[in-house]
Amino acid sequence: MLLNQFLLLSAVLFAIGVYGVLARRNGVLVLMSIELILNAVNINLVAFSALRETVGGEVFALFVIAVAAAEVGVGLAMVLLLYRNRRSIDLTEIDLMRG
Repeated sequence: MLLNQFLLLSAVLFAIGVYGVLARRNGVLVLMSIELILNAVNINLVAFSALRETVGGEVFALFVIAVAAAEVGVGLAMVLLLYRNRRSIDLTEIDLMRG
C-alpha cells in the first residue's frame, strides 16, 4: 500500500475527531473523539516509520497509546464525577461545578 492511503485515512480520522470534540456536548463522545485523534496520529507515526524502515515511530506510537489509556482513565473519572453531581454528562454544565 502507498503512504498516501495511510495519510488520507489518518486525515479523515483526524477530521472526524476534531469535529467530534468541537460539536459534541456529551462527555463520553468527546473522549471517543480524542481517541480518534490519537489513533490518527498513531497511523501517521507507523506509516512514516515503515517508510523510513526504522522502529522509532512504532515505539513512539506505543507511548501515545499509553498516554491515551491514562487520558481515558482520568477523563472517565471526571465524567463520572460530573454525572454524580449533576445527573448529566453534558459538558456545558461543567462550569457549574466551580466553588
